[in-house]
Amino acid sequence: MYKIKTMNKIAKCGTDLFDKNNFVVEETETPDGILVRSASLHEYDYDKNSNLLAIARAGAGVNNIPLPLCSEKGIVVFNTPGANANAVKELVLCGLFLGSRKVSDAINWAASLKGQGDDVPKLVEKGKSNFAGPEISGKTLGVVGLGAIGAMVATAATHLGMTVYGYDPFISVDSAWHMSRSVLKATDIKEIYEKCDYITYHVPLTNDTRESINKDTISLMKDGVRLLNFSRGELANFDDLATALDTGKVASYVTDFPNEKILSMKNVIAIPHLAASTPESEDNCAVMAVQEISEYIMSGNIKNSVNFPAVQSDRSSGSRICVIHKNIPNMLKLISEVPGKFNHNIENMTSKSKGDYAYTIIDLSDFLSDESLSEELYKIDDVIRVRIL
Repeated sequence: MYKIKTMNKIAKCGTDLFDKNNFVVEETETPDGILVRSASLHEYDYDKNSNLLAIARAGAGVNNIPLPLCSEKGIVVFNTPGANANAVKELVLCGLFLGSRKVSDAINWAASLKGQGDDVPKLVEKGKSNFAGPEISGKTLGVVGLGAIGAMVATAATHLGMTVYGYDPFISVDSAWHMSRSVLKATDIKEIYEKCDYITYHVPLTNDTRESINKDTISLMKDGVRLLNFSRGELANFDDLATALDTGKVASYVTDFPNEKILSMKNVIAIPHLAASTPESEDNCAVMAVQEISEYIMSGNIKNSVNFPAVQSDRSSGSRICVIHKNIPNMLKLISEVPGKFNHNIENMTSKSKGDYAYTIIDLSDFLSDESLSEELYKIDDVIRVRIL
């Protein structure tokens, strides 16, 4: 029986999908799998739990999980791309309006009029001009990152009358197919900066994207540009952003990631990380996360892993050998020779790599009767984890 630990509340419609003959969801110090949303796993003691096979993040971002350490220990980390895309898209569209029309400032000001009695209507008419802002129809939107969320935002914005430019040098075929043909392709991100009245970011936080909103990139943007960041707060250099907001170079900044510096800036709309906070999104993420971790633990197939390659193969009639190893020359030769030493025939073999790591599935035509073959594989340098299914 495989033990699954939940580090956050995971929607029941997801956890109910675990096969009760093979899985139990319980509070345990030695789980075989972990389901997590926002809880940090950087402090988890991985050395005390050699059982841990996989972590499934019910969401897209995995900054709360130590990916390099998990890779070293052969722990497959999954996320759920696209499961919360519609929820995020809707709040981004809301952010477009909020950032244009000073809606939140206006609401707060209107609330401050409480107690003025019959003078409220007059005060409203007198003060409303302070919160005027442009319509988005006819304006130009730049979408940086055209994954599941970015593609949906880009398509929706075209239906709102915006001219939309999209930039993503790594766009997937699936995203391209699902995006409106009206979205214009930007060949260089500078084209986004120079042409767009609004820019929305939908990229992961990496060494390349960290603080990519900075004085140099902002200087290339149109005066009065309005920025939206629903990806990660650290995409912005906060000091540079504050200066741009003070001078009016950036007219407004809408973000889902408040912090002390952000809250002290003017013309900022700080939303308390609500983009994926819908019951539909939480259900979708839970279902996908459970399916991913179940499939890997029971069959060895990997889909939507952020630290290991996607490898999926139909199961043959015999035992299945799953090997996580370093991506170095001669490994496949060494691994594939082992079954023959024990008089087992390989019926099918699939192997793929991702960065420094690789994953190999070997299906045998018969069943293994002991652990000797597994022990022999572990003798190979740079073999990290072996599972026999």
